Amino acid sequence: MSASKSVLIVDDEAPIREMIAVALEMAGYECLEAENAQQAHAMILDRKPDMVLLDWMMPGTSGIDLARRLRKDEVTADIPLIMLTAKTDEDNKIKGLDAGVDDYIIKPFSPRELVARLKAVLRRATPKGVEEPVTVDGLTLDPVSHRVTADGQPVELGPTEFRLLQFFMTHQDRAYSRGQLLDMVWGGNVYVEERTVDVHIRRLRKALGERHEYLVQTVRGTGYRFSSQVA
Repeated sequence: MSASKSVLIVDDEAPIREMIAVALEMAGYECLEAENAQQAHAMILDRKPDMVLLDWMMPGTSGIDLARRLRKDEVTADIPLIMLTAKTDEDNKIKGLDAGVDDYIIKPFSPRELVARLKAVLRRATPKGVEEPVTVDGLTLDPVSHRVTADGQPVELGPTEFRLLQFFMTHQDRAYSRGQLLDMVWGGNVYVEERTVDVHIRRLRKALGERHEYLVQTVRGTGYRFSSQVA
């Protein structure tokens, strides 16, 4: 498991957040912390953590309500969620799973159990192209080494173009609006104009060259699509 995985810990009790953070940092994870659902939602949009550990019972918006909100939003729907709760009865467990959480851990729990369950959920949730290389028509992106090659030759990309290409290559054959691309690639709390997307699309096509620029397709009236099928 990559040591650079980030985990957002959402709990209104600081000692619990600290205890979890110590265990996860010792296991090689980067930890983010939020004390309520509103703060957590903003951090999820801005920082895009690889995993959210979510306490059920919090003042204001509950963890279960936040889980439902995250699952309904296309930008956050795929983020792995583990619910942390003192609720032990089966009805509450089913309620949590129905809300879309990936796992359910009863308090108190051991740090070793938490790390093991977290690793298991991340393994199930990690799509190709996040840690494994992905190739389309001779164009290969390796996320671990952060390299892109076209028919074996290196392709020089800026960091934004790399993220844009990685998103495209792992979400092929679907049209995305400029606004959706801003949310997915730049982050929901980054305020830039939609025309910024067009600038980076042009840079990406130029970097890919004549052989592969056809993969990044303009969809009139919508936005852009990545596909090896000629439009």
